[in-house]
Amino acid sequence: MKILLLEDDFTLSKEISSFFVSKLFECIPFYDGSLLVKRYKAFQYDLIILDINVPGKNGFEVCKAIREIDKKTPIIMLSAFSEIDDKLTSFNNGADDYLVKPFHFDELFARVNSLLRRKEVPQQNKESILIHDLELFESDMKVFRSGIEIKLTPKEFKLILMLANANGKVLSKATIADQLWDYHIETNQNTIEVYINFLRKKIDKDHQVKLIHTKIGYGYYLCEVE
Repeated sequence: MKILLLEDDFTLSKEISSFFVSKLFECIPFYDGSLLVKRYKAFQYDLIILDINVPGKNGFEVCKAIREIDKKTPIIMLSAFSEIDDKLTSFNNGADDYLVKPFHFDELFARVNSLLRRKEVPQQNKESILIHDLELFESDMKVFRSGIEIKLTPKEFKLILMLANANGKVLSKATIADQLWDYHIETNQNTIEVYINFLRKKIDKDHQVKLIHTKIGYGYYLCEVE
């Protein structure tokens, strides 16, 4: 397994690299975001770890640049800050996970393994999911409404796919948190509400028939009629 690491703290970068090498991973460190993007375009990697505050392109910019050409390779963001805005910016740019410094290497390793296992799960044998005029293509991570493609971030796509696969069943915030983040963060409840609002603006705002619904006190569900 090859990991691409962006971390401008030389000591921490060396420690992370050495840790993953001890776990039989190949870990290639970079200290400048612009240089990492150039390297990424030339080679393939299994997972990417990005510090946010680095020289050149910062971690947010690197994540966004990678997601423009690669929707599937797992990305973990590292930051010394735990503010909700940084987390939302990370997820909105396509990150799969967010880890606050200082952290235990074993926790980072567990999250890496979790994302890699998810990546290895075979795609379901279904061409698309159709709900009213909303169509989702899981293998291509594409969504259309009334035949027009809707651009979603990877996290937004995973959320709408969860709701679609629930077949109209209400999903609680706890269920969504467990499946989308694999762990609970202090602001997870608010984070989920923000993502539901993102989806409503992109999927329901310009359409008379609303598909994303709230059952107050329970959670969210996706269906043609409320």
